[in-house]
Amino acid sequence: MMEPVRLTKYARGGGCACKIPPGELEIMVAGLGPATGTAELLVGLDHGDDAAVVRLDERTGLVSTADFFTPVVDDAYDWGRIAAANALSDVYAMGGTPLVALNLLCWPRDVLPLELAREVLRGGQDVAREAGCHLAGGHSVDDDGPKYGLAVTGTVRPEELITLDGGRAGVPLSLTKPLGVGVLNTRHKATGESFPEAVATMSALNREAARAAVAAGIRCGTDVTGFGLLGHASKLARASQVTVAIDTARVPYLAGAREALRDGFVSGGSRRNLEWVTQWTDFGAADEAERLLLADAQTSGGLLVAGEVPGAVVVGELLPRGEHLVVLR
Repeated sequence: MMEPVRLTKYARGGGCACKIPPGELEIMVAGLGPATGTAELLVGLDHGDDAAVVRLDERTGLVSTADFFTPVVDDAYDWGRIAAANALSDVYAMGGTPLVALNLLCWPRDVLPLELAREVLRGGQDVAREAGCHLAGGHSVDDDGPKYGLAVTGTVRPEELITLDGGRAGVPLSLTKPLGVGVLNTRHKATGESFPEAVATMSALNREAARAAVAAGIRCGTDVTGFGLLGHASKLARASQVTVAIDTARVPYLAGAREALRDGFVSGGSRRNLEWVTQWTDFGAADEAERLLLADAQTSGGLLVAGEVPGAVVVGELLPRGEHLVVLR
């Protein structure tokens, strides 16, 4: 039998917290427009939407995305499930349906057993099967640290596209999953404590939430991942030319999240998120702890949509553009 391996020990930052900080990313891609292609590009780099979309015909758009990250939990199978759900979420966040995916695997083959890599792939396969999405091959490289995710292709009806720039003032803002996985994952990495509710939340597909949003006529939204609720809300506000008002008392959190924050388990990615959004956020009476939770880097988080979705929590509303992109109240 293999000795237990703590995969998170091989990650500088776990899950979506390992992303390049949003401010640095904007500098990197500034001026880099999409390469010219023959198909009509419906969604590209303009606002930082979750996936690219090209039109195939009047009724069909092709959705393309890729997402991978370092271990967020120690269990290899669970990590595979979470990474796959997170990658598939980019298609759901656009109102689409994933059809086929390819594995993206980086593995330190001289350090970690290949049996663990197989468990990661098995986790991804099971979630793809649950989504009704083919998982057919992929690409792997020998790397210094483990990383896993998917490149996903899906379809969407152009008239049902959900994008960042479709928001209008006067519409409620809903969140479909609780926050808090960032601080809980940071605690897990530091102590080895397990948080089954966080794993269940991260590995849950956003499929039903996306279907409900499309059925409700919602055309503005995103998923909440590495930039935290405040970061993704500010991107929505900027793209839609509105101000996002968040009612902090309504925001749902996983059990143990506030305790993890109190005990100091905050990732560097979450602190960078808060620093980034501070320049255009009115924090109102929110203290430092509340601000950090709202900026907490999420992995495979829920959808944040302009409208009401059955089962989701209304956490605020869209207002006419004011002095700030985001206002806490």
